[in-house]
Amino acid sequence: MAENIRAGVIGFGLAGRIFHAAVIAETPGLELASIVQRRGDEAAQTHPGVRIARSIEEMLEDRSIQLVAVGTPSDAHFEHGMQCLRAGRNVVIDKPFALTSDEATQLIDEARKQGVLVTAYQNRRWDGDFVTLKQVLASGELGRVVTYESHFDRFREEPRLDVWRESGGPGGGTLFDLGSHLIDQATALFGDPKSIWADVRIDRENAVIDDAFDVMLKFDGVTARLYGTNLAAMPGPRFVVHGTKGSFVKRGLDPQEDALRAGAKFRDPGFGEEPESKWGTLYVPGELPRRIKTAPGDYRGIYANVRDAILGKAKLQVTPEQACRTTRLIELARQSSAEGRRIAYES
Repeated sequence: MAENIRAGVIGFGLAGRIFHAAVIAETPGLELASIVQRRGDEAAQTHPGVRIARSIEEMLEDRSIQLVAVGTPSDAHFEHGMQCLRAGRNVVIDKPFALTSDEATQLIDEARKQGVLVTAYQNRRWDGDFVTLKQVLASGELGRVVTYESHFDRFREEPRLDVWRESGGPGGGTLFDLGSHLIDQATALFGDPKSIWADVRIDRENAVIDDAFDVMLKFDGVTARLYGTNLAAMPGPRFVVHGTKGSFVKRGLDPQEDALRAGAKFRDPGFGEEPESKWGTLYVPGELPRRIKTAPGDYRGIYANVRDAILGKAKLQVTPEQACRTTRLIELARQSSAEGRRIAYES
Protein backbone atom coordinates (compact mmCIF):
# COMPACT_ATOMS: atom_id res chain seq x y z
CA MET A 1 0.00 0.00 0.00
CA ALA A 2 1.31 3.45 -0.96
CA GLU A 3 2.23 5.76 1.88
CA ASN A 4 0.02 8.70 2.68
CA ILE A 5 1.02 12.14 1.41
CA ARG A 6 2.17 14.08 4.46
CA ALA A 7 0.59 17.53 4.66
CA GLY A 8 1.15 20.65 6.72
CA VAL A 9 -1.24 23.50 7.48
CA ILE A 10 -0.15 27.09 8.07
CA GLY A 11 -2.48 28.87 10.48
CA PHE A 12 -5.09 27.66 12.91
CA GLY A 13 -7.77 30.32 12.71
CA LEU A 14 -11.09 29.57 11.03
CA ALA A 15 -9.55 28.66 7.67
CA GLY A 16 -6.71 26.54 9.01
CA ARG A 17 -8.80 24.82 11.65
CA ILE A 18 -12.08 24.15 9.81
CA PHE A 19 -11.34 24.22 6.10
CA HIS A 20 -7.87 22.69 5.99
CA ALA A 21 -6.76 20.72 9.05
CA ALA A 22 -10.17 19.13 9.63
CA VAL A 23 -10.58 18.23 5.97
CA ILE A 24 -7.05 16.93 5.42
CA ALA A 25 -7.28 14.81 8.57
CA GLU A 26 -10.24 12.92 7.13
CA THR A 27 -9.17 12.64 3.48
CA PRO A 28 -7.94 9.12 2.66
CA GLY A 29 -4.40 9.10 1.34
CA LEU A 30 -3.41 12.26 3.19
CA GLU A 31 -1.79 12.56 6.61
CA LEU A 32 -2.05 15.71 8.68
CA ALA A 33 1.58 15.83 9.76
CA SER A 34 2.20 19.40 10.94
CA ILE A 35 0.35 22.59 11.87
CA VAL A 36 1.96 26.00 12.15
CA GLN A 37 0.43 27.83 15.12
CA ARG A 38 2.67 30.62 16.28
CA ARG A 39 1.05 30.92 19.71
CA GLY A 40 -1.38 28.92 21.80
CA ASP A 41 -2.08 25.22 22.09
CA GLU A 42 -5.47 24.87 20.36
CA ALA A 43 -3.97 22.92 17.47
CA ALA A 44 -2.23 20.47 19.80
CA GLN A 45 -5.43 19.91 21.76
CA THR A 46 -7.51 19.41 18.62
CA HIS A 47 -5.02 17.20 16.81
CA PRO A 48 -2.93 15.31 19.40
CA GLY A 49 -0.03 13.54 17.79
CA VAL A 50 0.37 16.11 15.03
CA ARG A 51 3.61 18.06 15.16
CA ILE A 52 3.02 21.73 16.05
CA ALA A 53 5.53 24.14 14.56
CA ARG A 54 5.95 27.74 15.68
CA SER A 55 7.09 29.02 12.31
CA ILE A 56 6.81 28.15 8.64
CA GLU A 57 10.56 27.63 8.53
CA GLU A 58 10.32 25.05 11.30
CA MET A 59 7.61 23.15 9.44
CA LEU A 60 9.55 23.22 6.16
CA GLU A 61 12.57 21.65 7.85
CA ASP A 62 10.61 18.39 7.64
CA ARG A 63 11.36 17.29 4.09
CA SER A 64 8.78 14.53 4.26
CA ILE A 65 5.98 17.09 4.02
CA GLN A 66 4.96 17.21 0.37
CA LEU A 67 1.82 19.35 0.58
CA VAL A 68 1.22 22.63 2.42
CA ALA A 69 -2.11 24.41 2.92
CA VAL A 70 -1.92 28.16 3.44
CA GLY A 71 -4.69 29.19 5.82
CA THR A 72 -3.36 32.55 6.96
CA PRO A 73 -5.02 35.99 6.48
CA SER A 74 -5.46 36.96 2.84
CA ASP A 75 -2.73 39.59 2.74
CA ALA A 76 -0.16 36.89 3.61
CA HIS A 77 -1.28 34.35 0.99
CA PHE A 78 1.25 35.41 -1.63
CA GLU A 79 4.21 35.58 0.76
CA HIS A 80 3.48 32.26 2.45
CA GLY A 81 2.50 30.49 -0.75
CA MET A 82 5.68 31.64 -2.48
CA GLN A 83 7.83 30.62 0.49
CA CYS A 84 6.47 27.07 0.33
CA LEU A 85 6.72 26.84 -3.45
CA ARG A 86 10.35 27.93 -3.34
CA ALA A 87 10.91 25.15 -0.81
CA GLY A 88 9.66 22.68 -3.42
CA ARG A 89 6.29 21.91 -1.84
CA ASN A 90 2.91 21.44 -3.47
CA VAL A 91 0.67 24.25 -2.21
CA VAL A 92 -3.05 24.83 -1.65
CA ILE A 93 -3.82 28.50 -0.93
CA ASP A 94 -7.05 29.47 0.72
CA LYS A 95 -9.17 31.94 -1.23
CA PRO A 96 -8.44 34.54 -2.37
CA PHE A 97 -5.56 32.89 -4.22
CA ALA A 98 -3.76 36.25 -4.32
CA LEU A 99 -4.66 39.91 -3.98
CA THR A 100 -3.55 40.84 -7.50
CA SER A 101 -3.35 39.03 -10.81
CA ASP A 102 0.37 39.86 -10.94
CA GLU A 103 0.90 37.98 -7.67
CA ALA A 104 -1.21 35.10 -8.98
CA THR A 105 0.94 34.90 -12.11
CA GLN A 106 4.12 34.88 -10.05
CA LEU A 107 2.80 31.95 -7.98
CA ILE A 108 1.98 30.00 -11.12
CA ASP A 109 5.40 30.70 -12.63
CA GLU A 110 7.19 29.62 -9.44
CA ALA A 111 5.21 26.36 -9.27
CA ARG A 112 6.19 25.57 -12.85
CA LYS A 113 9.81 26.42 -12.11
CA GLN A 114 9.86 24.09 -9.11
CA GLY A 115 7.86 21.33 -10.82
CA VAL A 116 5.16 21.33 -8.14
CA LEU A 117 1.44 21.97 -7.92
CA VAL A 118 -0.31 25.14 -6.77
CA THR A 119 -4.06 25.69 -6.54
CA ALA A 120 -6.73 27.68 -4.74
CA TYR A 121 -8.99 26.20 -2.09
CA GLN A 122 -12.31 26.61 -3.88
CA ASN A 123 -14.10 24.12 -1.67
CA ARG A 124 -17.56 25.37 -2.57
CA ARG A 125 -17.40 23.53 -5.86
CA TRP A 126 -18.04 20.60 -3.52
CA ASP A 127 -21.10 22.17 -1.87
CA GLY A 128 -24.03 19.81 -2.24
CA ASP A 129 -26.20 22.47 -3.86
CA PHE A 130 -23.57 23.27 -6.48
CA VAL A 131 -23.05 19.58 -7.24
CA THR A 132 -26.82 19.24 -7.60
CA LEU A 133 -27.04 22.29 -9.86
CA LYS A 134 -24.44 20.79 -12.18
CA GLN A 135 -26.51 17.59 -12.31
CA VAL A 136 -29.63 19.57 -13.21
CA LEU A 137 -27.77 21.44 -15.96
CA ALA A 138 -26.34 18.20 -17.32
CA SER A 139 -29.81 16.64 -17.46
CA GLY A 140 -30.88 19.13 -20.12
CA GLU A 141 -34.22 19.75 -18.44
CA LEU A 142 -33.63 23.50 -18.32
CA GLY A 143 -32.79 23.65 -22.00
CA ARG A 144 -30.30 26.34 -22.97
CA VAL A 145 -29.38 28.39 -19.91
CA VAL A 146 -29.88 32.12 -20.34
CA THR A 147 -29.63 33.59 -16.83
CA TYR A 148 -27.84 32.46 -13.68
CA GLU A 149 -28.24 34.11 -10.29
CA SER A 150 -26.25 33.31 -7.15
CA HIS A 151 -26.49 34.79 -3.65
CA PHE A 152 -24.23 34.47 -0.62
CA ASP A 153 -26.16 36.56 1.90
CA ARG A 154 -25.99 36.86 5.66
CA PHE A 155 -27.02 39.29 8.40
CA ARG A 156 -24.27 40.88 10.48
CA GLU A 157 -25.53 44.33 11.43
CA GLU A 158 -22.43 45.46 13.31
CA PRO A 159 -19.03 45.43 11.58
CA ARG A 160 -16.42 43.41 13.44
CA LEU A 161 -13.64 45.98 13.29
CA ASP A 162 -11.32 43.85 15.44
CA VAL A 163 -11.31 41.05 12.84
CA TRP A 164 -8.83 41.32 9.97
CA ARG A 165 -11.48 40.72 7.30
CA GLU A 166 -13.35 43.85 8.39
CA SER A 167 -10.62 46.06 9.86
CA GLY A 168 -9.87 47.85 6.61
CA GLY A 169 -6.51 46.24 5.87
CA PRO A 170 -5.46 44.65 2.58
CA GLY A 171 -7.23 41.42 1.65
CA GLY A 172 -10.35 42.13 3.67
CA GLY A 173 -13.89 42.79 2.53
CA THR A 174 -16.83 40.77 1.30
CA LEU A 175 -15.80 40.70 -2.35
CA PHE A 176 -12.57 38.85 -1.53
CA ASP A 177 -14.30 36.70 1.10
CA LEU A 178 -17.51 35.61 -0.62
CA GLY A 179 -17.08 36.98 -4.13
CA SER A 180 -14.14 34.63 -4.70
CA HIS A 181 -16.51 31.68 -4.33
CA LEU A 182 -19.34 33.06 -6.45
CA ILE A 183 -17.06 34.13 -9.30
CA ASP A 184 -15.29 30.77 -9.24
CA GLN A 185 -18.57 28.83 -9.37
CA ALA A 186 -19.95 30.91 -12.24
CA THR A 187 -16.79 30.62 -14.32
CA ALA A 188 -16.47 26.92 -13.51
CA LEU A 189 -19.88 26.49 -15.15
CA PHE A 190 -19.61 28.90 -18.08
CA GLY A 191 -15.91 29.55 -18.72
CA ASP A 192 -14.36 32.91 -19.49
CA PRO A 193 -16.80 35.84 -19.38
CA LYS A 194 -16.96 38.44 -22.12
CA SER A 195 -17.37 41.36 -19.72
CA ILE A 196 -18.00 42.36 -16.12
CA TRP A 197 -20.02 45.09 -14.40
CA ALA A 198 -19.99 45.54 -10.63
CA ASP A 199 -21.15 47.63 -7.71
CA VAL A 200 -18.82 47.06 -4.75
CA ARG A 201 -19.87 49.12 -1.74
CA ILE A 202 -20.21 49.70 1.99
CA ASP A 203 -23.81 49.38 3.23
CA ARG A 204 -23.40 49.19 7.03
CA GLU A 205 -22.85 52.13 9.30
CA ASN A 206 -19.29 52.29 10.67
CA ALA A 207 -17.99 49.68 8.20
CA VAL A 208 -14.56 50.53 6.77
CA ILE A 209 -14.31 48.01 3.94
CA ASP A 210 -16.70 46.65 1.33
CA ASP A 211 -19.53 44.61 2.84
CA ALA A 212 -21.79 44.18 -0.21
CA PHE A 213 -21.46 43.63 -3.94
CA ASP A 214 -23.48 43.08 -7.09
CA VAL A 215 -21.53 41.60 -9.98
CA MET A 216 -22.80 40.86 -13.48
CA LEU A 217 -20.79 38.61 -15.77
CA LYS A 218 -21.73 38.36 -19.44
CA PHE A 219 -20.86 35.00 -20.96
CA ASP A 220 -21.58 33.76 -24.46
CA GLY A 221 -25.38 33.46 -24.25
CA VAL A 222 -25.57 33.55 -20.44
CA THR A 223 -25.93 36.46 -18.03
CA ALA A 224 -24.75 35.73 -14.48
CA ARG A 225 -25.69 37.95 -11.54
CA LEU A 226 -23.79 37.45 -8.29
CA TYR A 227 -24.80 39.03 -4.99
CA GLY A 228 -23.23 39.19 -1.55
CA THR A 229 -24.30 41.25 1.45
CA ASN A 230 -24.05 41.40 5.23
CA LEU A 231 -27.49 42.99 5.59
CA ALA A 232 -29.91 40.30 4.46
CA ALA A 233 -32.32 39.38 7.25
CA MET A 234 -34.02 37.26 4.60
CA PRO A 235 -31.26 35.86 2.35
CA GLY A 236 -31.88 35.64 -1.35
CA PRO A 237 -31.99 32.26 -3.11
CA ARG A 238 -28.68 30.47 -3.34
CA PHE A 239 -29.26 29.73 -7.02
CA VAL A 240 -31.85 30.75 -9.60
CA VAL A 241 -31.24 29.43 -13.11
CA HIS A 242 -33.56 30.10 -16.05
CA GLY A 243 -33.37 28.20 -19.31
CA THR A 244 -35.38 27.90 -22.49
CA LYS A 245 -37.30 24.92 -21.08
CA GLY A 246 -37.49 25.52 -17.34
CA SER A 247 -36.10 27.03 -14.15
CA PHE A 248 -34.34 25.76 -11.05
CA VAL A 249 -34.47 27.54 -7.69
CA LYS A 250 -32.46 26.55 -4.60
CA ARG A 251 -32.48 28.27 -1.20
CA GLY A 252 -30.24 27.84 1.84
CA LEU A 253 -26.50 27.40 2.29
CA ASP A 254 -24.61 24.12 2.26
CA PRO A 255 -24.52 22.68 5.83
CA GLN A 256 -20.89 21.52 5.93
CA GLU A 257 -19.29 24.65 7.39
CA ASP A 258 -21.75 24.86 10.28
CA ALA A 259 -21.38 21.13 10.94
CA LEU A 260 -17.58 21.34 11.03
CA ARG A 261 -17.70 24.37 13.32
CA ALA A 262 -19.91 22.36 15.67
CA GLY A 263 -17.37 19.54 15.80
CA ALA A 264 -18.99 17.09 13.36
CA LYS A 265 -16.88 14.71 11.30
CA PHE A 266 -17.21 13.72 7.66
CA ARG A 267 -17.64 10.12 8.76
CA ASP A 268 -20.69 10.97 10.89
CA PRO A 269 -23.98 9.56 9.54
CA GLY A 270 -25.79 12.15 7.44
CA PHE A 271 -22.86 14.57 7.23
CA GLY A 272 -23.30 17.02 4.36
CA GLU A 273 -26.91 16.04 3.72
CA GLU A 274 -29.78 18.52 3.61
CA PRO A 275 -33.33 17.96 4.88
CA GLU A 276 -36.01 17.73 2.23
CA SER A 277 -37.32 21.15 3.25
CA LYS A 278 -34.19 22.72 1.77
CA TRP A 279 -34.13 20.86 -1.53
CA GLY A 280 -34.33 22.90 -4.72
CA THR A 281 -37.31 23.00 -7.04
CA LEU A 282 -37.44 22.40 -10.78
CA TYR A 283 -40.11 24.30 -12.71
CA VAL A 284 -41.08 23.11 -16.20
CA PRO A 285 -44.10 24.65 -17.95
CA GLY A 286 -47.01 22.23 -18.14
CA GLU A 287 -45.67 20.09 -15.29
CA LEU A 288 -46.03 20.23 -11.52
CA PRO A 289 -43.03 21.72 -9.69
CA ARG A 290 -40.61 18.96 -8.73
CA ARG A 291 -38.31 18.89 -5.70
CA ILE A 292 -34.75 17.88 -6.52
CA LYS A 293 -32.88 16.08 -3.75
CA THR A 294 -29.66 17.85 -2.82
CA ALA A 295 -26.60 15.68 -3.29
CA PRO A 296 -24.47 15.33 -0.14
CA GLY A 297 -21.65 17.85 -0.06
CA ASP A 298 -18.12 16.71 0.77
CA TYR A 299 -15.21 19.15 1.00
CA ARG A 300 -12.81 16.22 1.06
CA GLY A 301 -13.32 16.10 -2.69
CA ILE A 302 -11.00 19.03 -3.32
CA TYR A 303 -8.18 17.48 -1.29
CA ALA A 304 -8.80 14.07 -2.84
CA ASN A 305 -8.34 15.69 -6.24
CA VAL A 306 -5.15 17.44 -5.08
CA ARG A 307 -3.88 14.10 -3.76
CA ASP A 308 -4.55 12.38 -7.09
CA ALA A 309 -2.98 15.25 -9.05
CA ILE A 310 0.21 14.98 -6.97
CA LEU A 311 0.27 11.24 -7.65
CA GLY A 312 -0.27 11.79 -11.38
CA LYS A 313 -3.64 10.04 -11.35
CA ALA A 314 -5.85 13.04 -12.19
CA LYS A 315 -5.80 16.59 -13.46
CA LEU A 316 -6.44 19.45 -11.07
CA GLN A 317 -10.09 20.44 -11.02
CA VAL A 318 -9.28 23.92 -9.67
CA THR A 319 -6.41 24.94 -11.92
CA PRO A 320 -4.07 27.80 -11.01
CA GLU A 321 -5.11 29.53 -14.23
CA GLN A 322 -8.72 29.47 -13.02
CA ALA A 323 -7.59 30.89 -9.68
CA CYS A 324 -5.75 33.67 -11.50
CA ARG A 325 -8.90 34.38 -13.56
CA THR A 326 -10.93 34.82 -10.38
CA THR A 327 -8.33 37.23 -9.00
CA ARG A 328 -8.35 39.21 -12.23
CA LEU A 329 -12.14 39.42 -12.22
CA ILE A 330 -12.09 40.78 -8.67
CA GLU A 331 -9.66 43.46 -9.83
CA LEU A 332 -11.96 44.32 -12.73
CA ALA A 333 -15.01 44.33 -10.44
CA ARG A 334 -13.40 47.01 -8.31
CA GLN A 335 -12.43 48.98 -11.40
CA SER A 336 -15.94 48.68 -12.84
CA SER A 337 -17.49 49.86 -9.58
CA ALA A 338 -15.12 52.81 -9.30
CA GLU A 339 -15.63 53.89 -12.91
CA GLY A 340 -19.32 53.04 -13.22
CA ARG A 341 -18.98 51.06 -16.43
CA ARG A 342 -18.87 47.59 -17.91
CA ILE A 343 -15.36 46.32 -18.65
CA ALA A 344 -14.32 43.72 -21.20
CA TYR A 345 -12.51 40.66 -19.91
CA GLU A 346 -9.53 39.34 -21.83
CA SER A 347 -8.08 35.96 -20.90
